[in-house]
Amino acid sequence: MKSVALTAYPRSQVQRAEVKKLRAAGRVPATIYGSQAKPQNLEVGFDDITDLLHGSVSENVLVDLSVESDARSKRLALVQDVQHHPLSGKVLHVDLHEVAENEKVTVSVPVETTGEPAGVKNGGGTLEHVMFKLKVRCLPRDLPEQIVIDVTALEIGKSIHLGEIVPPAGVELLGDKTRAVVAVSAPRAEEEVAPVAAVAGAADVEMTKEKKEEGAEGAAPGAKGAPAAKGAAPAAKGDAKAPAAGDKKAEAKPAEKKK
Repeated sequence: MKSVALTAYPRSQVQRAEVKKLRAAGRVPATIYGSQAKPQNLEVGFDDITDLLHGSVSENVLVDLSVESDARSKRLALVQDVQHHPLSGKVLHVDLHEVAENEKVTVSVPVETTGEPAGVKNGGGTLEHVMFKLKVRCLPRDLPEQIVIDVTALEIGKSIHLGEIVPPAGVELLGDKTRAVVAVSAPRAEEEVAPVAAVAGAADVEMTKEKKEEGAEGAAPGAKGAPAAKGAAPAAKGDAKAPAAGDKKAEAKPAEKKK
């Protein structure tokens, strides 16, 4: 990996309000640590770190760090971690890991694929990334920005395992060699979906039928369409209708007394 020049400055602001003012002034707080020296608070220019990250394939960047007023003119470091604002995406903080030229480092590197798998092109399959990053160990200058895998010959149901990947020179891949990194899965048949929909429709019909039956059983006696109560006497044919209360026409006039 080619190193990129970056200039940093010692930082004394550590309180939240102070760091907020620092960001408002176009500076980004940073911290450098490692076995070479004690951890140190730094600050870098917002435009400098943004351009550095945008010009890299991944956030694994090797920098030749120059710290103002530092006894050492150059310090080799890896961009270890970058914190971004959740909404704007702006860089909020940077962690730098100081390394030595002859000291191997262990870093997670992103996985990328090249080519169109035969199982996708001819069989309608789907390329799946089982692992998005691979852990590697190498010297800082040999660190790859990404691991590229050729998937052109990959058929449906086949996968490429970690042990089958040939790493760049000087790079060692760490992890279970039998673990799949990328695979091509078979397309899902349309007829598999239809029976599920049919069963769901039948269940809806059964539920609707049960609700109707429950409604009929719970109907009150005497309601329209409801059966007569057991033991109830049938109404007599021709029975006189009882006069309604307060009906003056239905009331009988008392006989007048003869004088």
